[in-house]
Amino acid sequence: MINFVVATAGHVDHGKSTLIKALTGMEPDRWEEERRRGLTIDLGFVWSTLPSGRRVAFVDVPGHERFLGNMLAGLGPAPVVCFVVAADEGWRAQSDDHRDAVAALGIRHGLLVITRTDRAPDRVSEVVAQARSELAETGLRDAPAIAVSAVTGAGLDELRTALDAVLSRLSPAPHGDRVRLWVDRSFTIAGAGTVLTGTLAAGSIGRDDRLELLGRSSLREVTVRGLQTRGEPSDRLQPVVRAAVNLRGIAADSIHRGDALLTPGEWPTTDVIDVRRVSGVPLGALPQQLTAHVGTAAIPVRLRRFDDDHARLTIDRRLPLVLGDRLVLRDPGSRRVLGGVRVLDADPPALSRRGDGSRRRAELGRLDTAGDAGIEVARRGAVRREQLRRLGLATGACPDGVRVVGGWWVHEDTFRSWRDRLRSAVDELHDRDPLRGGLTRGEASDLLGLPDAELLDAVGDAAGLEQQHGRLRRPGSATDLGTVESAIGELEVRLGADPFAAPEADELTALGLGSRQLAAAERAGRIIRLRDGIVLLPTAPALAMRRLAGLEQPFTTSRARQQLQTTRRVAIPLLEHLDARGWTKRLDAGHREVLR
Repeated sequence: MINFVVATAGHVDHGKSTLIKALTGMEPDRWEEERRRGLTIDLGFVWSTLPSGRRVAFVDVPGHERFLGNMLAGLGPAPVVCFVVAADEGWRAQSDDHRDAVAALGIRHGLLVITRTDRAPDRVSEVVAQARSELAETGLRDAPAIAVSAVTGAGLDELRTALDAVLSRLSPAPHGDRVRLWVDRSFTIAGAGTVLTGTLAAGSIGRDDRLELLGRSSLREVTVRGLQTRGEPSDRLQPVVRAAVNLRGIAADSIHRGDALLTPGEWPTTDVIDVRRVSGVPLGALPQQLTAHVGTAAIPVRLRRFDDDHARLTIDRRLPLVLGDRLVLRDPGSRRVLGGVRVLDADPPALSRRGDGSRRRAELGRLDTAGDAGIEVARRGAVRREQLRRLGLATGACPDGVRVVGGWWVHEDTFRSWRDRLRSAVDELHDRDPLRGGLTRGEASDLLGLPDAELLDAVGDAAGLEQQHGRLRRPGSATDLGTVESAIGELEVRLGADPFAAPEADELTALGLGSRQLAAAERAGRIIRLRDGIVLLPTAPALAMRRLAGLEQPFTTSRARQQLQTTRRVAIPLLEHLDARGWTKRLDAGHREVLR
């Protein structure tokens, strides 16, 4: 079954609620005060089925200027609008605000509905022409116009047919996309617990799904206990639909309008965005302190203008915003819509140096509203592909001039800079101190400022470096021992003649072989160090095994020492080394055996 959501818009007392009640047979005004006063104060939700079988949920919004925030909360998430103008009154003051909201939100699908035609049948053509003139700069400029009377029923069938036609032209909402459901209300149902409602515009929600609830100051994991739409239970909801989501383990009074239910880990949150004006007053004419409406949220923002069309908004709290999202701007000191902006960058750079604002203005002026992943990679140098996708950028194909390294996209200029700096640093270190054996991986990552150590392998390979024992070095430099080469050579001669006669500490000192020189020789594969000061050739363990295999098994440490013709100082660490390799096995405090 295909579902749709349609919101109303229009001046107060132009018959929006009456129209929706006539179409659905349901009362959209939820509060007794609304029905008593005949004035919609908050959002109302009702539904119906059109002749084609399409199921429509209506979000009825208040028209009075005092409830403009509530109106924007209802209109914001809705993809289709019925813009209502009364035939007997024509275009009025709040019609302007609702028109400006439609323009700011970029709503392109809907109907122009002329109501109360029974009161002024001769004015219908005039009001249609007036409304079309007022809507000329919005996405509803060519919307079908239908004249109706909720009192007599005239035009209601034509309205249903026209709405069916509009809905048939909508592109299907993405079922597999991530969920971002803006909460418009929450309440408690006896026996069920906490329920929140909102318009599910993309993605899908199923029973027992784990989601995240982003509130004013917290991000909490929640579990879906149950689902309803149109008053009917469901195991899974697909967009676009009015959703009632029953949650486990959370109090209704901790959830507020403007909170958002999110797919876990899929939505970056931000409190700073760079935007482009899409409608309304030039940004240079706006006050610095504003109220912004996005989804169902209304939040204070601070505006930093770059020019009349571009600005930075600093938001009072973190929100799940991405490229292309639209915000309605309002002066908190008045009840008028000032205009709309579209997010160009939900993860903008800091502006800390002199001239950063001017440079950023020029960058924003060149940006496409659809985003450019290549530009974003160039600005950051390197960024995870998934991060770009979460920010709303297209990542199907890698842009020109960008290198893929694992899950990272790295700009070629950045990669070349890393490669050249790393090679230069390794060369300089080797020339200055060949015994270091190269840069450690940690030193190399810090030197380059890599965002992730996993990038280092690719950079090291591109620089033509060898990697061993956690170090990056010149190719072939492992055996270059510089000034201690002769001392190591002399040590090799001595141990070649008597393989288990490890020199004493003073003998090593006399050769000029301290711990640093010995470590370099060990990295070069010239010696092994069993303990500090116990130095043998790399062939010593295998030679020891051949001799120990000739002993009666098991054998004692003393017999091993005698067989190897060495001292306990050497025999004990050598046997422990063989144990660690799994070549011998210690049976008790005094016996071992060779493992064959």
